[in-house]
Amino acid sequence: MNHDDGNNDRSRRRRLDDAARGDTPDRWTQGPEVAPRAKHEALAGRPGDSDETLRERQRLAQIEMMDRWIGGVLTEQRRTRRWKLFFRLLLLSVVVALVSLVVHRVYFAEPSGAAPAQEHLALVEVHGVIASDAPANAERIIQGLNRAWEADSAAAVVLHIDSPGGSPVQSQRVYAEIMRLREQGDKPIIAVIEDIGASGAYYIASAADEIVASPASLVGSIGVIYAGFGFQEAIDRLGVERRVMTAGENKAFLDPFQPLDESSAAFWQTVLAQTHRQFIEDVQAGRGDRLADDETLFSGLVWSGEQAIELGLIDELGSLEQLARARVGKAVWEDYTPSLDPFDRLTRRFTSAAAALLGIEVSHSPLRFEAR
Repeated sequence: MNHDDGNNDRSRRRRLDDAARGDTPDRWTQGPEVAPRAKHEALAGRPGDSDETLRERQRLAQIEMMDRWIGGVLTEQRRTRRWKLFFRLLLLSVVVALVSLVVHRVYFAEPSGAAPAQEHLALVEVHGVIASDAPANAERIIQGLNRAWEADSAAAVVLHIDSPGGSPVQSQRVYAEIMRLREQGDKPIIAVIEDIGASGAYYIASAADEIVASPASLVGSIGVIYAGFGFQEAIDRLGVERRVMTAGENKAFLDPFQPLDESSAAFWQTVLAQTHRQFIEDVQAGRGDRLADDETLFSGLVWSGEQAIELGLIDELGSLEQLARARVGKAVWEDYTPSLDPFDRLTRRFTSAAAALLGIEVSHSPLRFEAR
């Protein structure tokens, strides 16, 4: 190998090293453009060139092509690494933001306990179905009631209700807490019904000192309901065998795949009647002699606000804004309902979905104080 070949090899290695470090420009897009004919002549050689010279030219052309290919590959790798780094930083930013939000909600979102200095209405929201696994659950409502009750600048505690009812037990727990606070006589407790305050929601409202509703609000539905289906014929037609084992002859008497006999139906009706009696007695204790002497009052019917005031189910027609102006001179209130824990809600939903998927029965009471 002559001196020129050594120089050429060193030059090629230097170009490869520069391309690996990214120090050389991309030959695919930069540098002087070579016309197709010139390229062909460079590969074909010139007249009089020896075979060895032609082979050397072809070898150099191949090496140059390889240089360009390696340079392109390295450029694409650098570009890919940059995008990977960008997306990793983006993902890290999202994770940090979510963690910060959760920490803020858990440790800093709750009020510090200092009520607003100006006089106001202390609101506690009762929205949606009343149930242990719903936002309107007894624990959350009771916690809000006590926080509102302890606020010195609160002119009144207001239960802001928009609910069709729900669990008898959850409703009874809230009712008992309102009656306990009401007996202390420190400040009035007022229920304001929006679109609907029926069944279990009215059960809660009846414990308040006063009930306010709009003329078109739906109020009442003082009754108890159990609803189910009978699939015994359907399961026979499908050829499915139902396997239920119990200890206790009546343990599965509400099984929808078995017929409900007369004795079981009669027993279940006594449970409904007893729960209904509890409902009636508590409403009477809360409303007193304001209730009209009407035999349909506890029949489960639901009335408009305009009808309800004639029956003594509510005390006044109005809205939250009107109540605030009458009590504190302007429409000002503060929400004392505890904020919802996002992880708790996610866990509850996941548990319910998993139970439904696995066919596991949840432990909710089949009885409902709910408008249908």
